[in-house]
Amino acid sequence: MKLFPPVEVTLPWMRKGGPPVTKLLLFSGPKGGHVWRTSLNEDHWKPALSKVGVIPKAKSREHVAAREHGMHALRHFYASILLDAGESIKALAEYLGHSDPGLTLRVYAHLMPTSRDRARQALGWALRPQGPPL
Repeated sequence: MKLFPPVEVTLPWMRKGGPPVTKLLLFSGPKGGHVWRTSLNEDHWKPALSKVGVIPKAKSREHVAAREHGMHALRHFYASILLDAGESIKALAEYLGHSDPGLTLRVYAHLMPTSRDRARQALGWALRPQGPPL
Protein backbone atom coordinates (compact mmCIF):
# COMPACT_ATOMS: atom_id res chain seq x y z
CA MET A 1 0.00 0.00 0.00
CA LYS A 2 3.00 2.28 0.37
CA LEU A 3 3.91 1.79 -3.29
CA PHE A 4 0.30 1.93 -4.51
CA PRO A 5 -1.82 3.86 -2.00
CA PRO A 6 -5.63 3.54 -2.06
CA VAL A 7 -7.45 5.99 -4.28
CA GLU A 8 -10.43 8.00 -3.03
CA VAL A 9 -13.36 7.71 -5.44
CA THR A 10 -16.95 8.93 -5.21
CA LEU A 11 -19.48 6.73 -7.01
CA PRO A 12 -23.22 6.03 -6.94
CA TRP A 13 -23.78 3.50 -4.15
CA MET A 14 -25.68 0.20 -4.37
CA ARG A 15 -27.34 0.97 -7.72
CA LYS A 16 -27.03 3.11 -10.82
CA GLY A 17 -28.04 6.64 -9.86
CA GLY A 18 -27.82 5.78 -6.14
CA PRO A 19 -26.57 8.27 -3.58
CA PRO A 20 -22.92 9.21 -4.12
CA VAL A 21 -20.56 7.69 -1.56
CA THR A 22 -16.82 8.24 -1.26
CA LYS A 23 -14.67 5.17 -0.58
CA LEU A 24 -11.00 4.28 -0.69
CA LEU A 25 -10.29 1.77 -3.45
CA LEU A 26 -7.40 -0.63 -3.00
CA PHE A 27 -7.53 -1.47 -6.70
CA SER A 28 -7.96 1.30 -9.22
CA GLY A 29 -8.01 1.61 -12.97
CA PRO A 30 -5.13 2.95 -15.07
CA LYS A 31 -6.47 6.51 -14.82
CA GLY A 32 -7.02 6.33 -11.06
CA GLY A 33 -10.76 5.62 -11.08
CA HIS A 34 -12.58 2.42 -10.34
CA VAL A 35 -11.81 -0.81 -12.18
CA TRP A 36 -14.32 -1.57 -14.92
CA ARG A 37 -15.55 -5.16 -14.67
CA THR A 38 -15.66 -5.61 -18.44
CA SER A 39 -12.10 -4.45 -19.07
CA LEU A 40 -10.72 -6.45 -16.13
CA ASN A 41 -12.61 -9.49 -17.38
CA GLU A 42 -11.56 -9.24 -21.03
CA ASP A 43 -8.09 -7.72 -20.68
CA HIS A 44 -6.77 -9.65 -17.69
CA TRP A 45 -8.97 -12.37 -16.19
CA LYS A 46 -9.88 -14.32 -19.33
CA PRO A 47 -6.39 -14.06 -20.88
CA ALA A 48 -4.98 -15.48 -17.62
CA LEU A 49 -7.50 -18.36 -17.70
CA SER A 50 -6.62 -18.98 -21.33
CA LYS A 51 -2.89 -18.95 -20.65
CA VAL A 52 -3.17 -21.72 -18.03
CA GLY A 53 -5.56 -23.78 -20.17
CA VAL A 54 -8.80 -23.29 -18.22
CA ILE A 55 -10.61 -21.83 -21.23
CA PRO A 56 -9.77 -22.04 -24.95
CA LYS A 57 -7.37 -19.49 -26.38
CA ALA A 58 -9.12 -16.66 -28.17
CA LYS A 59 -8.24 -15.49 -31.66
CA SER A 60 -8.97 -11.89 -30.67
CA ARG A 61 -9.77 -9.94 -27.49
CA GLU A 62 -13.09 -11.77 -27.33
CA HIS A 63 -12.90 -14.86 -25.14
CA VAL A 64 -15.47 -17.49 -24.23
CA ALA A 65 -18.73 -15.72 -23.43
CA ALA A 66 -19.96 -18.22 -20.81
CA ARG A 67 -20.56 -16.64 -17.39
CA GLU A 68 -18.72 -19.45 -15.63
CA HIS A 69 -15.53 -18.34 -17.40
CA GLY A 70 -15.70 -14.71 -16.36
CA MET A 71 -15.68 -12.61 -13.24
CA HIS A 72 -19.05 -14.09 -12.33
CA ALA A 73 -17.18 -17.28 -11.40
CA LEU A 74 -15.32 -15.33 -8.69
CA ARG A 75 -18.63 -14.05 -7.32
CA HIS A 76 -19.96 -17.61 -7.24
CA PHE A 77 -16.77 -18.79 -5.51
CA TYR A 78 -17.12 -16.01 -2.90
CA ALA A 79 -20.71 -17.01 -2.19
CA SER A 80 -19.84 -20.70 -1.92
CA ILE A 81 -17.03 -20.03 0.57
CA LEU A 82 -19.28 -17.92 2.79
CA LEU A 83 -22.12 -20.43 2.69
CA ASP A 84 -19.79 -23.31 3.49
CA ALA A 85 -18.51 -21.32 6.47
CA GLY A 86 -22.10 -21.01 7.74
CA GLU A 87 -22.92 -17.42 6.72
CA SER A 88 -26.64 -16.73 6.54
CA ILE A 89 -28.51 -16.29 3.28
CA LYS A 90 -29.75 -12.89 4.50
CA ALA A 91 -26.20 -11.65 5.10
CA LEU A 92 -24.93 -13.14 1.84
CA ALA A 93 -27.77 -11.44 -0.07
CA GLU A 94 -26.66 -8.11 1.39
CA TYR A 95 -22.99 -8.73 0.52
CA LEU A 96 -23.90 -9.66 -3.06
CA GLY A 97 -26.22 -6.68 -3.49
CA HIS A 98 -29.40 -8.75 -3.83
CA SER A 99 -32.52 -6.93 -2.67
CA ASP A 100 -34.32 -10.24 -2.04
CA PRO A 101 -32.66 -13.02 0.02
CA GLY A 102 -35.05 -15.41 -1.76
CA LEU A 103 -33.14 -14.78 -5.00
CA THR A 104 -29.88 -15.57 -3.24
CA LEU A 105 -31.36 -18.76 -1.83
CA ARG A 106 -32.66 -19.86 -5.24
CA VAL A 107 -29.30 -19.22 -6.91
CA TYR A 108 -26.99 -20.60 -4.23
CA ALA A 109 -29.03 -23.23 -2.31
CA HIS A 110 -27.21 -26.04 -4.09
CA LEU A 111 -23.98 -24.85 -2.45
CA MET A 112 -25.26 -25.74 1.01
CA PRO A 113 -24.70 -29.53 1.14
CA THR A 114 -23.62 -29.52 4.78
CA SER A 115 -26.64 -27.65 6.09
CA ARG A 116 -28.36 -30.84 7.33
CA ASP A 117 -25.26 -31.85 9.28
CA ARG A 118 -24.97 -28.36 10.78
CA ALA A 119 -28.66 -28.47 11.77
CA ARG A 120 -28.24 -31.86 13.47
CA GLN A 121 -25.13 -30.66 15.29
CA ALA A 122 -26.86 -27.47 16.45
CA LEU A 123 -29.85 -29.42 17.79
CA GLY A 124 -27.57 -31.98 19.43
CA TRP A 125 -25.66 -29.19 21.14
CA ALA A 126 -28.83 -27.42 22.29
CA LEU A 127 -30.42 -30.62 23.62
CA ARG A 128 -27.33 -32.03 25.33
CA PRO A 129 -27.57 -32.78 29.05
CA GLN A 130 -26.70 -29.66 31.04
CA GLY A 131 -25.29 -31.37 34.09
CA PRO A 132 -24.76 -34.70 35.77
CA PRO A 133 -27.71 -37.09 35.54
CA LEU A 134 -29.96 -37.13 38.62
